[in-house]
Amino acid sequence: MNEKRSVYSTAYRTGRVGALRATDVGTQVTLGGWVHRSRNLGGLVFIDLRDIDGIVQVAFGTDWAAASVLAMAAAVGVESVVLVEGTVVARSDSTKNPEMGTGDIEVHATAMRVLGPAVTPAIPVARGKGEKMAAEELRLRHRHLDLRRPELQANLVLRHRLMQTTRAYLSERGYLELETPVLTKPTPEGARDYLVPSRVHPGEFYALPQSPQIYKQLFMVSGFDRYFQIARCFRDEDLRADRQPEFTQIDIEASFVSQDDILALAEGLIVSLWREAGFDIPSVFPRMTYAAAMERYGCDRPDLRYGLEIVDYTDAFREVAFNISQAAIDAGGRVRGIIVPGGAVWSRKQVDEVEALAKDAGAGGLLRLRRLDGKLDGPLAKFVDGVGAFDALPDGALMLFVAGSDRVSNPALDRARQECARRLAIVRDDDRQFVIVTDFPMFERDPATGALAAVHHPFTAALAADVAAHPDHPERWRAQAYDVVLNGTELGGGSIRTHDPVTQSHMFDLLGIGDREEQERRFGFLLEALRSGAPPHGGVAFGFDRIAMLLSGAPSLRDVIAFPKTTAARALFEQAPTRVPAADLKDLHIRSDES
Repeated sequence: MNEKRSVYSTAYRTGRVGALRATDVGTQVTLGGWVHRSRNLGGLVFIDLRDIDGIVQVAFGTDWAAASVLAMAAAVGVESVVLVEGTVVARSDSTKNPEMGTGDIEVHATAMRVLGPAVTPAIPVARGKGEKMAAEELRLRHRHLDLRRPELQANLVLRHRLMQTTRAYLSERGYLELETPVLTKPTPEGARDYLVPSRVHPGEFYALPQSPQIYKQLFMVSGFDRYFQIARCFRDEDLRADRQPEFTQIDIEASFVSQDDILALAEGLIVSLWREAGFDIPSVFPRMTYAAAMERYGCDRPDLRYGLEIVDYTDAFREVAFNISQAAIDAGGRVRGIIVPGGAVWSRKQVDEVEALAKDAGAGGLLRLRRLDGKLDGPLAKFVDGVGAFDALPDGALMLFVAGSDRVSNPALDRARQECARRLAIVRDDDRQFVIVTDFPMFERDPATGALAAVHHPFTAALAADVAAHPDHPERWRAQAYDVVLNGTELGGGSIRTHDPVTQSHMFDLLGIGDREEQERRFGFLLEALRSGAPPHGGVAFGFDRIAMLLSGAPSLRDVIAFPKTTAARALFEQAPTRVPAADLKDLHIRSDES
């Protein structure tokens, strides 16, 4: 009799269970896996045997298996690891299972060994139809069991394939996969560093990298003109549901490149990753400036799957004797809003719920106007009747406005726009609208102190034309920075870097990063490298975890990371972080004030 062998054959098994098909009928197999389910029908016992490739039905019957084997199969507990020997046979038409890859066959087992007996699992791995999963916190506590679920295993297999696609795509284009340090020097990159005390240098600390930014620039100075890394990064950020304190990014840098060079590479990589996951997308993404994105959508990562674009109605409201709008205009603000088709039939409660989101985003409220049965209605109706700009409001439509500065109206209208689209059910999950946002502001001012802060990071280059036109007004400069956005989600971003040491030092000056001596202390290694001759260079980085989540259809980042942290930044499966003995702290020359 033929024996089934495969690339997965070992001293224990002939292959994986989930790979068996009808073409294997008649072959002898030895299979290892986990008991997914079992059914005892007296003289016939069925075990669903599972491995990472899938599930196969194994049958133990009195016609082909000894009584001792049948008894062992009947007694084995779920999630136990077993080894079975038998023959692949075809199922009858009435017993085939089209929902399983192995549904056309089953294995008639003649021998069985229990290799790893299992206690009753703390959480169920196999679930019946309609049966809910255990609570997420419990699943994270018992992650080794949760990772046995086929859907999570499929996510991690896809993650592997995406990594290999990334490596192949970049390697084929001459990029070298180079590693950068994990123990680094603290630098300002927008979030708190995770600090690591040095035992051999009392009172001194390393930082875990927020990104490999400076190191990849040093590679460019060193002559490695095309670099990439699938890099682990660490940010001690405030707790957020969609963030992990440690994450993976696809990090890319190249020399002698323009912004268009980097963006063409980025588009090709994204197309390759989406193709690997089974999706065809356009090879070139539309471009949009930051200013246009903010004006039309109220945010720098616009969702282009629907309209509801923001329109400036300031000029129309100049003709309206309405105190709220007039006060906003007199203070230098604007009146902007959206038209919601079909929104005129919404109840006051429904519109109040949209307004509550706008208020959460900083607005004082929403001004409302609707046209119902041909007539204007709402608190504004008597003030705007006869003003031409509002005569074009379609019947059945609702208008929502925010009066105030752009700093207030942009986030408020962004939230209102998203919520209205959700209520109108006009967003299709299978619609993929990519856009590249360019020409970000170089700096933003702190509204309280007036101090400049870098919108991206201190190493981004400004547009030369803006620096020449406004040498004394850096707040007017635009950066050579760009983001890749899909359906309102930022996939990644980057910039062309400052490669001139004098300009880089001036950037530090503008950001208030110390005097020249302080700059040398903190960034001397970078400035020294730039002084040694640096080529023009730039790069991009993509959030790999987020890409894997989107392509797998997983609802959370935690579903595409093998051992994630909770939203409270805790690893429940290993109970980290945890307290350490005082003696260990003493060795590190630190002391904890926590009791």
